[in-house]
Amino acid sequence: MGYEMAGRLAKGGCDIAVWNRTRAKAEPLGKHGARVVDELTELAAKDIVFVMVSTWDDVKEVVGKLLSGAARPKMVVECSSISLEGSSELRKLLKDKGVEYLAAPVSGNAKVIKAGKLTFVVSGPKAAYEAARPYLDMMGTGSSYVGEGELSRIAKICHNVMLGVVIQNLCEITVLAEKAGMPRHAFLDFLNRSVMGSMFTRYKTPALVNLDFHVTFTPKLLRKDLDLGLDAGRRFDVPMPLSSLTRDLLQQMIGRGMTEEDFSTLLVMQAANSHLELKPENVQVGDGLS
Repeated sequence: MGYEMAGRLAKGGCDIAVWNRTRAKAEPLGKHGARVVDELTELAAKDIVFVMVSTWDDVKEVVGKLLSGAARPKMVVECSSISLEGSSELRKLLKDKGVEYLAAPVSGNAKVIKAGKLTFVVSGPKAAYEAARPYLDMMGTGSSYVGEGELSRIAKICHNVMLGVVIQNLCEITVLAEKAGMPRHAFLDFLNRSVMGSMFTRYKTPALVNLDFHVTFTPKLLRKDLDLGLDAGRRFDVPMPLSSLTRDLLQQMIGRGMTEEDFSTLLVMQAANSHLELKPENVQVGDGLS
């Protein structure tokens, strides 16, 4: 995702430098005007540094390297999905170094970014948000400012908990429709045209119809976010029975070794539990993005 985000900034004419732990992955950005650097400290002189990695441990690693030299960026905008506690720890670390901080997790994936439909939810100082906003807008359809501190982390956690519950329900009803005698593509065509259709249901339709489970988001990463949501529920005394059940179903899938493909392979487990043999329908269906 970081590659596609950087690509939109570079194509938009920004003076941008990029770093990746695997340099070869970043090098194609050079054709769009980005400068690929060898060391994270080379980014520290920039006004704004965007961070997009997978876990809180990754965030600590890259920010630690970023700040290991003498230079300091004016602002760090951290876009990964991490916990409230991790985000708060990062805010304190950056404040002590004199660096402004925005928590800005995203909704979308690489394909969504390519389609220009990425969205951000942002929290932190309002003035810092206004300074970063033009660059956030360049990477997608805009951003939602939700307040100070780590409020955007709660928003993102809630978002991804809904992602888990919705994909489980979508798999359940798709299997139900097929077992009743309906082709998956026909049912999903109806659903996507109805008031219940969404960008998400349309985006996942090709995977559910043709069983193409190339990874957009892994089951283990979704489990991490459901765990974050359930932890937040305990912290704020909010019962989350549907989220808890979805987490257990996802754990069953992971326990069966279904970890290397997209999280929408929940469809396969649901079909197996329903004594339904799934086959690709080999029907060309749109994803709602192009």
